[in-house]
Amino acid sequence: MSILKLDHVSQSFGTGLHASHVLKNIDLEVQEGEFLVLLGFSGTGKTTLINLMAGLEHPTKGSVSFKGAPVTGPGPERGVIFQSYSLMPWLTVNGNVGLAVDTVFPGLSRAEKAEKVAHYVEMVGLGHAATRRPAELSGGMRQRVNVARALAMNPEMLLLDEPLSALDALTRANLADEIERIWQTDQKTCVLITNDVDEAIILADRIIALNPDGTLGEEFTVNIPRPRDRMEMNTDDAFKRLRAEVTKYLMDVGIEAKVEGTRNLPDVTPIHGLPSVVKDAQKGLIDERFLDFSQLHKVYPTPKGPLTVVEDFDLKIDRGEFISLIGHSGCGKSTVLTMAAGLNAISKGAIKLDGRHVEGADPERAVVFQSPNLFPWLSARENCAIGVDKVYPRASQSERQDVVEYYLERVGLADAMDKPANEMSNGMQQRVGIARAFALSPKLLLLDEPFGMLDSLTRWELQEVLMEVWSRTKVTAICVTHDVDEAILLADRVVMMTNGPQATIGRITSVDLPRPRSRKALLAHPDYYRYRQQVLDFLEEYEHGAKPKTGTSRKAAA
Repeated sequence: MSILKLDHVSQSFGTGLHASHVLKNIDLEVQEGEFLVLLGFSGTGKTTLINLMAGLEHPTKGSVSFKGAPVTGPGPERGVIFQSYSLMPWLTVNGNVGLAVDTVFPGLSRAEKAEKVAHYVEMVGLGHAATRRPAELSGGMRQRVNVARALAMNPEMLLLDEPLSALDALTRANLADEIERIWQTDQKTCVLITNDVDEAIILADRIIALNPDGTLGEEFTVNIPRPRDRMEMNTDDAFKRLRAEVTKYLMDVGIEAKVEGTRNLPDVTPIHGLPSVVKDAQKGLIDERFLDFSQLHKVYPTPKGPLTVVEDFDLKIDRGEFISLIGHSGCGKSTVLTMAAGLNAISKGAIKLDGRHVEGADPERAVVFQSPNLFPWLSARENCAIGVDKVYPRASQSERQDVVEYYLERVGLADAMDKPANEMSNGMQQRVGIARAFALSPKLLLLDEPFGMLDSLTRWELQEVLMEVWSRTKVTAICVTHDVDEAILLADRVVMMTNGPQATIGRITSVDLPRPRSRKALLAHPDYYRYRQQVLDFLEEYEHGAKPKTGTSRKAAA
């Protein structure tokens, strides 16, 4: 039976020539008791759609109804959980949940209200933290308070607007499991907005894609039996088929054919000696052990004595190789990368690039950080040009501009070169950061979780951009990531690090998958999930800070 219905709904903001049409002619029925997931890229109107369901906005055209009655505003029968926590910082966990109880159940006695608050705080696993204030809670715990507050209103329907997107992967998975358990126990109707395909498949009865033009896209029914274990899904044929179908659809409507290219790279030579034409860029360089980490250590002084964060990191990388460096938070991945960049002093051991010791920062080693660190008042062109003048001292100004424009076009910013950074989305800013790194024609490209601040689907898009540009340069590269699929998609080898302190290399997996690569092609490759399982097994072994003494054998890199 239908509980919520959208009938020919459209939503626009602004008027006349300045009108922005966000949603177009949406017809949607949510069935009572189902778990519906709406999946789409940023800017496709997902949040607007959930706001219409919640009664926080009213449609420009069409109607929204709940159990046959028009939705004219918010109501306690529709509990909303947003991405941001919106907690009262001066109140405890109990106090924040109690606000909802006081509002919806004013007739209850103080004891009855306290009992109801305690019930829902316990339900989300926060009984031990009931008297803490938000500042004393982690991000995951604060979001659990949000969930408890919504549940305490005893809604018939839960509307979840990307409630997990700001959380780390492990917390996100745990809270998703919590939401599924609550949904099954209380038999709520749930509508979840997300941009994570795996999360959608794990939770949903039905997945509906939102197209970039604001229309509803393809619908996918999830017939995989519950409970759905994340590790077991990696070997489940139904999961793999559905994952490939959803991924293919999203990439076809949102990513394909976005990378542009009409300019040629000019014939200029950078100061660190790489020839200007990309196909000749590697002449005269060492082929084997082009980048050599030898018994690398990083030790920090502390009041309790020296703390060894990374020890005996030993890795040999050939010229033109792409390495993914993966491991749990705190395992020293970024520490290794910043030492390679010359931004962090080496405590013991050595790093050699092209036969010479790494000492201090140098444009021959370009770094792309999680935050692109652009000057907000400069345009994409001006930000990308920083450093190019020094790298190409013998080139004319027009030739330097050609280098900048070539790479901005390659990352899909041909029409936004003169746009100031402060008017760009996070994804656009990161494109500028990638273009800027390649424009320096580096010997070594270092990427420190370059897509970590972006939503899942924007991350896919920029991974495609990165692979396309890298395929033209074949620059030696290391990418630090926490994303298993990203690690396999990009790399020739995935290097897995043990937990810190005293982190080191735990396992190395060579990824023998054809290039050029696309996410769609890899999901269909018979070996892809075997590589994925190897990395997942390693990460599971080291989950929650574990430091296994046996079981994971270290493989030396030749």
